[in-house]
Amino acid sequence: MDDTVGRSTEQTVDTGSRSLRVAIIGAGMSGILAAIRLRETGVRDITIFEKADRLGGTWRDNTYPGLTCDVPSHLYRYTFEPNADWSRRFSPGPEIRRYFEGVAERHAVDGLIRTNSEIVRSTFGDSRWELETIGGDVETFDAVICCTGVLHHPKYPDIEGLDSFAGDSFHTARWNHDVSLKGKRVGIIGTGSTAMQVTSAIVGEVGHLSLFQRTAQWVVPLPNPEIPEPLKQRYRENPEEMDGLYDHLSERFVDTFARAVIGDREEMAKVEANCVNNLMENVSDPELRAKLTPDYKVACKRLIMTDQFYPAIQQPNAELVTDGIERVEAGGVRTVDGRLHELDVLVLATGYHAHDFMRPMNVTGRDGLTIDEAWAEANEAYRSVAVPGFPNFFMVAGPNSPIGNFSLIQVAEVQLDYIMQLMRQLQAREGAEVEPKAEATQRFNDEIKAAMTGTVWVTGCSSWYLDKNGNPALYPWDFQHFRQDMAAPNLDDFLIA
Repeated sequence: MDDTVGRSTEQTVDTGSRSLRVAIIGAGMSGILAAIRLRETGVRDITIFEKADRLGGTWRDNTYPGLTCDVPSHLYRYTFEPNADWSRRFSPGPEIRRYFEGVAERHAVDGLIRTNSEIVRSTFGDSRWELETIGGDVETFDAVICCTGVLHHPKYPDIEGLDSFAGDSFHTARWNHDVSLKGKRVGIIGTGSTAMQVTSAIVGEVGHLSLFQRTAQWVVPLPNPEIPEPLKQRYRENPEEMDGLYDHLSERFVDTFARAVIGDREEMAKVEANCVNNLMENVSDPELRAKLTPDYKVACKRLIMTDQFYPAIQQPNAELVTDGIERVEAGGVRTVDGRLHELDVLVLATGYHAHDFMRPMNVTGRDGLTIDEAWAEANEAYRSVAVPGFPNFFMVAGPNSPIGNFSLIQVAEVQLDYIMQLMRQLQAREGAEVEPKAEATQRFNDEIKAAMTGTVWVTGCSSWYLDKNGNPALYPWDFQHFRQDMAAPNLDDFLIA
């Protein structure tokens, strides 16, 4: 497996050419990485605009009990920043946040960040971008790299009476740690990965837990053991061993699950058997097992990775509620069977507006074209990183990025290496503009749609993977294809002036 793509050389390239001023929007995982990559490309004038009061992205916003990454710890890291001190096979959220904080400090990225500086307007004109913050500050830049991510706008359910609840209520992405759950009657709306992590973490503390399930989920039984101190010490003394582990985990990931979801029937059969056996062997009550059995193909929705949920939902103080919610009342949640589920605390594990990308920021490109107009029919980009009509504006984890297949850090490293090659086109001469051609962008998106027919995501379930038109906003090929496709831009597909 070629592990050179995406690996940092930790060297600065002296281009001896035009000096660029670049804005990065967002100080999460990809924003930190973008700043590091820009410096390696010779860019020194960098400003990172962050809407919150500190860096961290989704790992800053989410602090709910049980928060854990579902990518192995030694794979969920920058290739150039191994970490010997992960505590578990799958890292807890606070450790991941501290990891990014440490990387930002070691690479002096933290000094580039302007906190509490949400960008509300980005306007292109005279070969430059004018950015305005929520506080009214206006500055111009030669290029913009948008690193706003996909999981940062909480989605609240449209349920009658939600505001009438008399107890404490909050979204998992806005967890209220001032509210004690000890001995309380707690309801959780939602059954995605977040809801299952929260359920497993709090069931032993609360008086009663009601999990309101609209859709059952397939669960892969992944244990999360502690990493023993002797092994951590071995990694500290032999960092090359961590690189070998990274490559092993990456190869295992892309050759198994990542191939299964795009049509490898043999690998999918293994995943299916694992999920079905987990349910059959670890849920003893036939009635509960039936409620927890999905009616769609394994991996059509994002798989849940845990061995904790099934034991948690079978605790005596836990109840899985499958009757639909009619409304929320002051005293709790009333379901369609007429029952009032009395609650003290209501937790909304209802996900995010995953297709908003940089919005609600007002982005206006060439000739007054807004991003809302460009994406009126669908969110479409060239190679997920650029949009026709928006010169010198680049995205990490844009539309159809492989966020459902691979580690997002791997994806970001590959995309930013590609973006840096386009950045060198801007460095080559004053006033340069780079944007993808409309026909090239359309061709790429047509290829995406055609290839999507063989994936698991079109087999008939509803999930946050699907856009407003019901099309999967993911990547339908394997990681080798992704790396080859993103190894170098085909400059014939770009307008370069």
